[in-house]
Amino acid sequence: MGTQNPSAPSRAQSAAATHPTRTRHHGGGVIHENTRHTTRFTVIGNHLAQHRELSLLAIGLACHIQSLPSSAPVDIKTLAARFPEGPTRIAAALRELETHGYLRRERTRTPAGRIVTRTISCNQPGATPTPPPAPRKRKPRKPLPPVPRPAYPAPALLQQATDLLAGLRDTNPGLLLSACDTSHLAPGVAAWLEREVSPTAVRHALTSDLPPEGVRRPAALLAHRLTTHLPPPPPFRAPAPAPPPPLRNCDGCDRAFRSREPDTRCGDCRA
Repeated sequence: MGTQNPSAPSRAQSAAATHPTRTRHHGGGVIHENTRHTTRFTVIGNHLAQHRELSLLAIGLACHIQSLPSSAPVDIKTLAARFPEGPTRIAAALRELETHGYLRRERTRTPAGRIVTRTISCNQPGATPTPPPAPRKRKPRKPLPPVPRPAYPAPALLQQATDLLAGLRDTNPGLLLSACDTSHLAPGVAAWLEREVSPTAVRHALTSDLPPEGVRRPAALLAHRLTTHLPPPPPFRAPAPAPPPPLRNCDGCDRAFRSREPDTRCGDCRA
């Protein structure tokens, strides 16, 4: 329970003490040895802790109720089983808290038709309740940058690109890609392979010089590298001339002649 002492010096109130802080008063009185709570604590206002009209039992009972989690039972039977004061004194203390606005009981009907009593604990009577925090909206994922496309997306080429991307996690576990990301990046890898870049060179271009602290969006990084580091097409190579027809011996004149057809006689003999 966090409290504030109105008679203690202000500097002692505001000191962010890690170790117990002792506040002394001249001439006797209470001495506070305070240690700041970091877990399992409840903030209680002085208007309750030092209330001049509530009994000590009512103040203690209000502090206990405010420390409970939501939906915890606070009926007279449950409280009497928890404390030694008995149901009569506890019922009187609950009525005190209702009179001064620290407790409110409402009867409601459940969807099943039962009448139940809801107990509302007010930590500051008369104040406007603080609304619960709005749920945080999840930001939509940014789309991946576009990647190059091969001129001839053959199925075998795309499969080779997919296998290369699936193997990147063996080089760097941080490059584990989802099936959706792999499908998006595979055409970009195929465009590199189509330009006669070896799979080893593609893998090196995608995995070298990665940040030492890891990659937050590996698919976006790979898409960027596939686009900005795309090599040019290979130089034009004229097709090699076709080899001459093979030599054959003519069955008619026994002369050698060239022919791509399985002829057994030369042109003269055929004529």
